[in-house]
Amino acid sequence: MEFQVSTSSRQAIYRQLQTQVREAVARGKLSPGEKLPSVRELSRKLVVNPNTIARAYTELEREGVLHTRQGMGVFVAEPSSDLTKTARKKQLRELLDRLMTEAIYLGFTKDELLNAVTERAEQFQWEARA
Repeated sequence: MEFQVSTSSRQAIYRQLQTQVREAVARGKLSPGEKLPSVRELSRKLVVNPNTIARAYTELEREGVLHTRQGMGVFVAEPSSDLTKTARKKQLRELLDRLMTEAIYLGFTKDELLNAVTERAEQFQWEARA
């Protein structure tokens, strides 16, 4: 997996990395158990402060996307959710509300939004979770 950052982006570099890792996992480009580059290795490759990489990894670990094995490195975590189904649905509704608000603001119709969501959903890896 190749990571890229843009210093001209309004989004912080650690957030860019978090987004790329989350999306790679969601699209199946990174699999559970797969090892990520070390903080030093990635900071050298991207010419970014190691603390920036460490922050991205730490926050992703806190979210359960990654996990660290002492002396072995950082790996993609097995998917799990500590949240109840009700809490997950609530978070999903909030995300959908923001998406729909933006779509309306941008002038899209309901059908255009539904078609776009369906089209994009085909590009992600879906699996049944309890």
